[in-house]
Amino acid sequence: MIIENGKVASIDYTLTNDTGETLDTSVGREPLTYLQGHQNIIPGLEKALEGKSAGDKIKVTVPPEEAYGTTNPALVQVVSKDVFQGVDNIEVGMSFQAQGDGGPIIVTVTKIEEDQITIDGNHPLSDMTLTFDVEIKDVRDATEEEITHGHIHGPEDHEH
Repeated sequence: MIIENGKVASIDYTLTNDTGETLDTSVGREPLTYLQGHQNIIPGLEKALEGKSAGDKIKVTVPPEEAYGTTNPALVQVVSKDVFQGVDNIEVGMSFQAQGDGGPIIVTVTKIEEDQITIDGNHPLSDMTLTFDVEIKDVRDATEEEITHGHIHGPEDHEH
């Protein structure tokens, strides 16, 4: 069976940046399982997996435009420390959920100057060219429910 829209694929992967540093891997964990054609993974990887079958191995380099995008300066803001009510100790690198125009986003503290905190809502991997070393472990038909919901379901049912 080949990977195409409406199929569920399970993959083992290792993700590296352009200097070869490993950023993430499924090795030693469960494979990543996703629904093809439903934007469950980055577009460049999804496109590269289209038409592949269980047992295939591929190595694909994905530019930022087909991965996590390029940095959007509008997502970098300086806010007052008062915004972080109830947080006693704020440090560079901390992440928080904030409400953006399109719904919740994760922001990371990138700079602290007295009572002014710089936050960045860009994905940490934005502007990066990424390389995925992938082995396709399994491909199956998606259930009607998975297609309706736009993502895979594990062994336990869940409610929406």
